[in-house]
Amino acid sequence: MRSFSPRALLGALALSVACQAAFAATTVTDIAGRQVQIPDQVEHVLLGEGRMLYAVALLEGQDPLKRIVGWQGELKTVDKQGYAAYQAKFPQIDTLPTIGKTSEASVNPEKVLDLHPDIAIFGVAGHGPGVNNPVVEQLHQAGVPVVFVDFRQHPMKNTVPSMRLLGQALHREAQAQAYIDWYERHLKRVQEVVAKVPEGQRPSVFIEMLAGYNKGGVACCHTAGKGNMGEFIQAAGGHNIAADLVPGPIGDINLEKLISADPRFYLTSGTRDQNSSDDGLKAGAGVTEAAARQSLQALVARPGISSLTAVREGRVHGVWHNFYNSPYNVLAIEAMAKWFYPEQMKDVDPAKSLAELQQFLPVNIQGTYAVDLKP
Repeated sequence: MRSFSPRALLGALALSVACQAAFAATTVTDIAGRQVQIPDQVEHVLLGEGRMLYAVALLEGQDPLKRIVGWQGELKTVDKQGYAAYQAKFPQIDTLPTIGKTSEASVNPEKVLDLHPDIAIFGVAGHGPGVNNPVVEQLHQAGVPVVFVDFRQHPMKNTVPSMRLLGQALHREAQAQAYIDWYERHLKRVQEVVAKVPEGQRPSVFIEMLAGYNKGGVACCHTAGKGNMGEFIQAAGGHNIAADLVPGPIGDINLEKLISADPRFYLTSGTRDQNSSDDGLKAGAGVTEAAARQSLQALVARPGISSLTAVREGRVHGVWHNFYNSPYNVLAIEAMAKWFYPEQMKDVDPAKSLAELQQFLPVNIQGTYAVDLKP
């Protein structure tokens, strides 16, 4: 029988453990609770939404589009200025195949399968294929694994796990962990302050999402309830009044209920670009603070909204709407926390955090992502 030295045995044991770890890492549990096998080689990636670029770009260095073979086509519509920032540096973005337009119903299964992805990354809900979409089973039958992430439904629970999943799916674990470390460090700074504020002393807050867009014919008020931006309000130490009125993450309440509740803070969200002539909050890449504030002033002049105590006393603020479906959401939480607790949050600086975020990104997204009614 051949004998082995202790050093050789230790080396063999270490190799065995490494191999087992590598094998175990090929199977993940996604946000939908599904077991998914990750291919050893991932060169062709299908994204269920264009806005997933926000997360993918954090991991892919200076070539964020290299492995994307197709995606939903909503990005250039819902974030014109963000799309333009990538377009300026990566003009090939205009040639990426789209699997649909701006809704799950628009997704074309034939286009999806024709792209022959190595892996598909979808959101559990949103503008692209959801968990129960038939295309998920069609991809499975074609041998293409589908990983579900979530930055939209329950972002406070799922942002970090989703970033970790993306790191595993794209074999960018180190890059994912670097962002997670940054994200958690910023979130912890807010949470340490908020934890000391009793529930009964937290200010009442309402956020009107896409104010002025007249979404679905509803003049007011599209909002977040138990989930989505409602979770940002809670994480920042506010009491989201819509959580008691809207059963799901997103929904609508009528203007009369808002006036009756008369929250201490009125917030709104929007994505209009710097040169837009449409109603709605101007926010995002390339938007100046002056333009954002002017658009916010127009929104609070609307009948009913102008009667709110928060408006009369100046406790009105706006945030970039796409925080609602982005791993950058900690910037919204920092902004809200500073509005709710300006004295306790003196060390929190969302503008500085935005500048720090640039270290992870290949393009310049500087602009106005949060704005006050009063300077």
